[in-house]
Amino acid sequence: MKFSYTVLERELLKIQAIADDITSKYVPHHVNIFYCLGGITLCFLVQLVTGFAMTFYYRLTITKAFTSVQYIMTGANFGWLIRSVHRWSSSMMVLMMILHIFRVYLIGGVVLVVLTASFGVTGYSLPRDQVGYWAVKIVIGVPDAILITGLLRGSASMGQSTLTRFYSLHTFVLSLLTVVFMLMHFLMIRKQGISSPL
Repeated sequence: MKFSYTVLERELLKIQAIADDITSKYVPHHVNIFYCLGGITLCFLVQLVTGFAMTFYYRLTITKAFTSVQYIMTGANFGWLIRSVHRWSSSMMVLMMILHIFRVYLIGGVVLVVLTASFGVTGYSLPRDQVGYWAVKIVIGVPDAILITGLLRGSASMGQSTLTRFYSLHTFVLSLLTVVFMLMHFLMIRKQGISSPL
């Protein structure tokens, strides 16, 4: 018996079943462009790719962070493009998330909003420039009331441990949490369907 590779591949990977499920999903009549705003935040995938690319050149020390970002912008091949795409897509992601949340009026995306805002805050600190420094000062000042400043700062003053903690939060913890909550969000939409207007 001779099987074609594509038929065997379809059977093993269940590609046809997945394609049928995607193409046969009913989309209600009330769905318009504003229902796509949440999906546009998938520029998070662009963030993951460009952020990962920059980790090859970024130096996680308070003395070399700023110069490493300068090198990414001026010395690394296409570094200016990768960092610019990362910065612009992060702004686009935050804007789309805000518009999406206004549309659903904080019904189901509160956790993803907090994660998106956390990405913005921790990402601002990584170039270790004046804007990043003062953004961290403000952010660390806010949680004083709930006693987690020491955990965020890592020491008595803002320094290497603060930069390391924000880098870890930005690149690992928030990325993992965002992927998990986005998957849960999209699976819930697939299972329950798109909500109707009130």
